[in-house]
Amino acid sequence: MPAATIDELFAQTLRGDYDDNKAWDAIHSLRATGSREVFDKAVAWCRSTEPLKRARGAEVLAQFGHTAENQTTLFAGESFTILAGMLDTETDPVALSAIVTAFGHLENPSIIPQILPFSYHSDVDVRYGLAFTLGCFADDERTVSTLIKLMSDKDSEVRDWATFGLGGLGNFDSPKIREALFKNLNDEDEDVREEALVGLARRKDPRSVSEVISALKDEDRAARALEAANFLLDRDREPLEDSAAAVKALRQQYPDQS
Repeated sequence: MPAATIDELFAQTLRGDYDDNKAWDAIHSLRATGSREVFDKAVAWCRSTEPLKRARGAEVLAQFGHTAENQTTLFAGESFTILAGMLDTETDPVALSAIVTAFGHLENPSIIPQILPFSYHSDVDVRYGLAFTLGCFADDERTVSTLIKLMSDKDSEVRDWATFGLGGLGNFDSPKIREALFKNLNDEDEDVREEALVGLARRKDPRSVSEVISALKDEDRAARALEAANFLLDRDREPLEDSAAAVKALRQQYPDQS
């Protein structure tokens, strides 16, 4: 790829709002190159005095080399070292959020102790990035208590990702985890409620049965409710696909809860 094109793609990441589609298209294109030239420039941006450049550099490194055909992050060890070092000095919330989020993609659990304190960060995007990343390590016992904390965050998207991470991705089970999931069955946010329902059903908690049956009768909720029902019925390998059949099976298997 010609150097001018690389420079233009990097420049495009700085234009518009942070979530601008063209900026993210440029990030994806830079990741997909897999070239050392692009990697080195992203590293240089991670050391910039401009916070947005540091954020964009971290975002390029997070999934560098990823394409539809290649799901392996290139230079992952180098990226991890660079980003971990940035945590010691980074204070800008945008850059910090990008860095914390990147660790979820890099899949190196040694970062867990270093990022757990960010559950107390005042910026919602930093906490959101943490919820995402800890969810990627949901089967590491060091993440459990912090994910439970984030399940009660004041921001609904943070609660949603934490609930999905611990309840939907993680396999740990305990009374404390179940109580946190049960509490979120009554969350004001629909997505949080749905993730809590699936997470509780995965753990065969009978308190989820009546809510699953209710959701199966709601056309808008039936897809997630079927997922939950199949967990309760141990039918995840041969799932039921009909809501009425799932309701009947649940009432037969859990007569006291339905």
